[in-house]
Parts: sequence; C-alpha cells; structure tokens
Amino acid sequence: MVEFEEIIKTRRSIREYSDKPVSDEDILKILKAGMQAPGSRLGAEPWEFIVIKNKETLAKIGEIKPRVTNAPVAILLVANIDRAFYKTVWQQDMGAACENMLLEAVNLGLGALWNGVAPEEERMTKIGEIVGIDDITNLKPYSIVTIGYPADGWENKFMDKFDESRIHYEKY
Repeated sequence: MVEFEEIIKTRRSIREYSDKPVSDEDILKILKAGMQAPGSRLGAEPWEFIVIKNKETLAKIGEIKPRVTNAPVAILLVANIDRAFYKTVWQQDMGAACENMLLEAVNLGLGALWNGVAPEEERMTKIGEIVGIDDITNLKPYSIVTIGYPADGWENKFMDKFDESRIHYEKY
C-alpha cells in the first residue's frame, strides 16, 4: 500500500493500458472507495456503478469516448436522482465518488482516467442507451473511469502543480 500523500502526488490520467486484466477483487475495492465518498447529505448518496468489461460494449462507448476502447475495464458512474437529497448538486456528490475511485486505483498499483460524460445531454443519452438506461431523467450517466495496468511509457508519477500565486487569504 502506498502512503496517502504519495497517492495524491503521483495520481495521473493514464490513457493507455497493458493487456493485463484487472482482478474482480481490485474492482470491488475501487467501487468500495467510491461509495466511501462524502455526499451532500448522509444516506442520500446518489451513486450507482456499472462495471463494463465486454470489449464490444467498450468499443461502442469508445465511439463516443475514445479513451474507453483500450481499457480492460471501465466503470460508468450513474447518479440516481431519486436518492439525491439536493436534486441540483448531484454532480458534486458524483465527483467526490469518482476522485475516491481514481485514488484507490493508484493505491492498488493501477492506472485510471476520468472520462467526462455529464452534463452533455446527447452524450449522456447515447451512453445511457448502450448500458440499458433508456431515460436520463432520474438515472444520469456522469462519468466513466477506465482502469488498468499502465502501458509502457504511462505511469503514475509526480508532477508538481503547486502554484502559490493561486492562493488568496480572506479576499481575492
């Protein structure tokens, strides 16, 4: 297990993966990490997840989100608006779950990529249809996290993004 500070510092968007499969155990750990995210209200977490390993399904989604095609596994995060306490801020809850998943992937020695889906209605509808969501009124595809072992040349490594000029105290 990697120290948390190192996980934060080394997490990168991994866009290419090796052919090595991701274990179901690791997928479950990543899903559990997503479900541990803070929500806008306790007990009203809107997240649901669709795990996708089928290459044909990944290819169909890849026509919309090209980075999905070569991943060994992708997880579509879906907001169930019926369970959201604040119906207009579900994106914040989903973003927290997504980031937890990305960090757990690094912790497990995997690479991952956050592929945005929402708020573009057409993209949400098309991806929803591929995975059996016929109406995005209450079930809203939010993002797709691709997961795998990084391909050669891709790795989680430190890139210093700190910029003190972006820090303000009390007022802008």
